Amino acid sequence: MDRVVRKPFVPVAASLLVAALLSVPSAQAGRADTGTADDAAEHARVADLIDAGYFARAEQRIATHGSPPPAAYDEHTLAFQRERMRRIRLDFSLDTAATKDAVRRSIPDLRDDEFERWDRQGLLEHLDIDGTRFYFKRAPSNLFRLSDEAHARRRADAPLPSDGPFEHLTPYHANVVEAATASGQSSVLPQRVEVTQSLTVKADAVPAGTTLRAWIPYPRAIAGQQEQIQWRGSTPDQARIAPASALQRTAYLEGTAVAGQPTRFEIRYALTVQARHTRIDPAVVRATPTDPALAPYLAEQPPHVRFTPALRLFSDQVLQGETRPYEVARRLFDAVDRIPWAGAREYSTLTNISDYALHAGHADCGQQTLLLITLLRMNGIPARWQSGMVYADDAVGYTNLHDWGALYLAPYGWVPMDVTTGRLDSPQPALRDFYFGGLDAYRIAFNDAVSQPLVPAKRFPRSDTVDSQRGEVEWDGGNLYFDQWNYDFQSHIVPLAVKR
Repeated sequence: MDRVVRKPFVPVAASLLVAALLSVPSAQAGRADTGTADDAAEHARVADLIDAGYFARAEQRIATHGSPPPAAYDEHTLAFQRERMRRIRLDFSLDTAATKDAVRRSIPDLRDDEFERWDRQGLLEHLDIDGTRFYFKRAPSNLFRLSDEAHARRRADAPLPSDGPFEHLTPYHANVVEAATASGQSSVLPQRVEVTQSLTVKADAVPAGTTLRAWIPYPRAIAGQQEQIQWRGSTPDQARIAPASALQRTAYLEGTAVAGQPTRFEIRYALTVQARHTRIDPAVVRATPTDPALAPYLAEQPPHVRFTPALRLFSDQVLQGETRPYEVARRLFDAVDRIPWAGAREYSTLTNISDYALHAGHADCGQQTLLLITLLRMNGIPARWQSGMVYADDAVGYTNLHDWGALYLAPYGWVPMDVTTGRLDSPQPALRDFYFGGLDAYRIAFNDAVSQPLVPAKRFPRSDTVDSQRGEVEWDGGNLYFDQWNYDFQSHIVPLAVKR
């Protein structure tokens, strides 16, 4: 996903971790069974060919075993595997020459031998498609996140994306801890936020007169975190808001395409968001109780939450026999936090995200979160997903996509976690571990699970088959992918004393 929420550059450790993770053997990704067992097996064979870069062979099998796409289908069909190849080509759009040119913009005297060495080390993500090497379009910029050597070789004025405002310790974090300590409450420092979100389909993406169906993410009501959600209107009007129970909540709109003009969908709302802080005493934490309500959050959830042999080995190496629940969670959190951040491939192109995060040597926020969720569940600690948008005070002007989660620690219950922001640089445990049991109030959650049905249901495979942050749009002829439309998120913090 096209994210900029990241860990700061970590010299030396990043390349060492890359080597360590790449040494763990990869595991087959689990895939959802659909139709007959033979259908599922063929689907898996085709998916494996695509993952290995054998697109021509995959296309041949689809042509032989597949059938024309029906009027409605999902990502669990052979028809989608053809679309997945198209999406992968959009992600892996750079040949070797273009990749070197991109790196040379930051390292003008780049040598072929060092480029080749970084490539061999897995620092330039690539895929050999039918014998030709293609590089991920963000591999050149990711290189400077993953290699201390490449980072040191950059010209002095070469730009790097700026970090998010709460990825480093700020006075705000201390204010949250102080407010929670003084009040004895875990939800503190509420702020009112007004939001305008939009999705704009490019001109002539579909024939004039066509009805476009759009889903724009909309906040879930979450006690103690985000409440008092107020709908303020949409363009076009008559939006259909998904019920509060929808785990990936959206507002649904329809519009008609006009020749030569973009089609814009917009929603407006306000809500109150609170910061979270739970003071956890490790000595008090006990084993997870037997509770049917927790069972789903201890289970595998194919294809992206799978207890593979590779993850079990990694878990054993991290835990070294540790069984105390708090220490298990803490060690796994720290291990995933150490994985370097890098810009990510589209999630719909990956067959097992947690396994990918383990072996790629880097991960973005959603990939890190799914890896941690898998490791926690594997070790008997309930864990679940949450995602949406992050933002900042109006003067900062920062917004971005972000994924995080929650884990269950008895007797405290569900507490937040944000492993991508991870540990903060402070000698004080409450500040250092702020995101292990707490959250800032500069985020809005749309989703409390992955890969959930939208309301109303889409007829065609989603652009993002896992998360829901940018939106979705389709017409009678199929889904419109991210290259055919743009999204926008604008936030404004309103002083609580001001009535709107």
